[in-house]
Amino acid sequence: MDRKRLNISLTLVAAVVGFMLAVQFQTVKKPAERDTRDIWQLREALLKEKELQSNILSEIRSNEDKLSAYESKRKQSKEQALKDTIEELKKEAGLTEITGPGITLQIEPVLEDIKPGQPVSKVISPELLKRLVNELNMDEAKYVAIDGQRIINTTVIRDINKETKIDGHAISSLPIEVKAAVDDMNTAEKLYNRMKVSKAKDEFFMEDLRLNISSPIPNMTVPAYNNFIRIRYMEPIKEGGGS
Repeated sequence: MDRKRLNISLTLVAAVVGFMLAVQFQTVKKPAERDTRDIWQLREALLKEKELQSNILSEIRSNEDKLSAYESKRKQSKEQALKDTIEELKKEAGLTEITGPGITLQIEPVLEDIKPGQPVSKVISPELLKRLVNELNMDEAKYVAIDGQRIINTTVIRDINKETKIDGHAISSLPIEVKAAVDDMNTAEKLYNRMKVSKAKDEFFMEDLRLNISSPIPNMTVPAYNNFIRIRYMEPIKEGGGS
């Protein structure tokens, strides 16, 4: 009985050992694949990898150039916006020449009512000019010049030594021309129609002056303000909003 058990044990051990030897032999029989390419094939593969790397670097440089160009364009856009804003402010302040639709008004003495030997009036009162400018402004005239002098918000029309002056410019002789420009022809037509029925003509006639109003024209040049503008009570704001 003991011999029989021994034989069974030996048989089992032999079977296990045989299975292990079979597995080991199969592993040795099928080794892992090795790179069998020759040196030229390896060089060709390396060349392809370098070419791929070069293409990637070129693409990166191209994208960097595009980003740089975009950033430059963005900065230029900011600078252009600032320039446009400055030009618009200068236009609103009257510091630029304006060409657009508008009307002209000519102020001249009423010669037919002057008796022989009577001197022709060469004086126009500051009050009359101020009323004319106010009426033009109320009738939507945006750009006004009198006798070649641009009228802006700080313009002073006054009598100095019995001589009417506009910001120091003397109105020494008649006739003089007044230019009133707007932004479009429709507004110019409205301005013309309102001035034709205004009381300004009667006010000028009472001072022996005639106010002739021309029909609207599409292109009229109003000169820029050519005097020094004094700025008072203004200081630059420090960065951060402080004073």
